[in-house]
Amino acid sequence: MAAFGRERNGEGEEGEVTGPSPDLDWSHVLLGIGITTASHPMTYVKVLIQVGHEPIPPRATNNLFGRPILILPGLLQYMGHIRKMDGFLGLYRGLLPRICTGIIGTSINSRIMEHMRASHPVDPIKDTDDLRTVAEKFVKTTSQETAARCLAVVVSQPFHVVTIRCMVQFIGRETAYSGPFSAVSEIWNNEGISGFFSGLVPRLLGEVFTLWLCNILAHLINTYLLPNDESLTNVSEFKSYSQAITGFLANMVTYPFTLVANCMAVTGSGLAAGQHPNMPLYTDWNDCWKHLDRMGQLKRGSSLFWRQYPKRHYVLNKGGF
Repeated sequence: MAAFGRERNGEGEEGEVTGPSPDLDWSHVLLGIGITTASHPMTYVKVLIQVGHEPIPPRATNNLFGRPILILPGLLQYMGHIRKMDGFLGLYRGLLPRICTGIIGTSINSRIMEHMRASHPVDPIKDTDDLRTVAEKFVKTTSQETAARCLAVVVSQPFHVVTIRCMVQFIGRETAYSGPFSAVSEIWNNEGISGFFSGLVPRLLGEVFTLWLCNILAHLINTYLLPNDESLTNVSEFKSYSQAITGFLANMVTYPFTLVANCMAVTGSGLAAGQHPNMPLYTDWNDCWKHLDRMGQLKRGSSLFWRQYPKRHYVLNKGGF
């Protein structure tokens, strides 16, 4: 859910690790914790929307063309509802495991990248390299990043699952995931070790696709759209901006994987948020994807400010489908 260190962060939704860092800079870690804390209420609202919780009925309005539509509550109204139910500190439900997810993921990612770059160094791409050499260097570098990213996601997945479930227990007013020991006990007793890795496959796929898409777009922009002369004013700055832009675009494209991963972290958990009528009991992540696709909901939660009530609506009865 959160990433700390010198990583490119496009998002997205959950501030996932979207780029490797060869060295772990703890000043950046502390900065990341601050940013994660400040943005947590927004992430909390996003997760509740992702699992289909809509406690506030839509209101009637008109779109830009004057046609009547129904609008669901935006970020501020949703945050107001949470604050009314749980107080101001209630907006930070799930913050601690989210910070742990970020620190662990970033630490693993940094250490693995440091090791691979020392044992299997790849020379930087040069202007004199031919197309084949450029492609080989690009694939080797991105493959190293992919390996580090995948291991970081796998190791941090149990904390990610606890984070999501801690947030969504707001729906059923449960308390099973209010503490680290009770959360671990709840998952172990009801689901076994597999419960700690619920939603891992779509999260891994989303991370890998995001990484490759981001790197490909950044390479194309930096190679063919920006001048190669680093001495020119603002070229390096523009290249750093291109990383942020491509990260944002890549996260938009792969957003359905994030949505499905978070839904799969909840379904079958025993929480009210993961049961009928709030959510179907999905057999696997493909089943979840197909259901959301049929409902026209694969982008659910991607927008927090202008949320039109979907034509293929789900039941707005204390949240859910």
